[in-house]
Amino acid sequence: MSSENTITVTLPQLAKMIDHSLLHPTMTDADILAGLQIAKEHNVATACIKPYLIPLARQVLADTDVNVCPVIGFPHGNSTTEIKVLEAKAAAEAGGTEIDMVVNVGKVLGGDWEYVAEEIDAVNQAVVGHGAVLKVIFENDYLQSAHIVRLCEICTEAKVAFVKTSTGYGFVKQADGSYNYHGATVSDLKLMRTHSGPDVQIKAAGGVRTLDDLLHVMSLGVTRIGATATVAILNDAKQRGIGEEPVEVTFKPMEEKSTGGR
Repeated sequence: MSSENTITVTLPQLAKMIDHSLLHPTMTDADILAGLQIAKEHNVATACIKPYLIPLARQVLADTDVNVCPVIGFPHGNSTTEIKVLEAKAAAEAGGTEIDMVVNVGKVLGGDWEYVAEEIDAVNQAVVGHGAVLKVIFENDYLQSAHIVRLCEICTEAKVAFVKTSTGYGFVKQADGSYNYHGATVSDLKLMRTHSGPDVQIKAAGGVRTLDDLLHVMSLGVTRIGATATVAILNDAKQRGIGEEPVEVTFKPMEEKSTGGR
């Protein structure tokens, strides 16, 4: 394996790369409690939850440094700007410390950049004003490279904390008639890192399912991932000798996916 496919990491560093995702619409409170215990046990960065679960998450995670990360306008970003701002304020006031908000995809695709920029700025100001930080979800499967580049520029201008690839629920009709999504792809992550300012972090979500995937996106400059496979990823890390002290490990690169001729 080439030297390009090595990276030096620790187990705590890997854990703090992860927003443990608890967003599936069928999850009951019992499912959420089990997921919050996983987040707590593995000391991840955040538990990523639906807004109504903020009080429960705060209660379970009260004695940890795992943050609470509610989602706004999720998963399709179609709420009005006013409602997104109100939802974001309410989430921050309730104890959400990181807020993941979905852009208005239709406005992006239609090139109404003034609307898009004003909405992102308004939500970011609301979030930051209440002591939280904003991650802006693009839903890249719906977009072309030019859209992604412009969104990165807008988010840099607005000084948001993170840009994020996907919700994990942006299903697109495929050539065979089925619905699926690519999520975080190598080409999109490189594009986002190149066109976002140095103070804007990158979150990869959707499709980062293995330790190798995590290590690869880290090598591209990603600082956070959304994952449901947290336990499998971190258990694999332990089995491969990753612990408290820095160790150099090799990884199998993610397979590059076709993304509609970008």
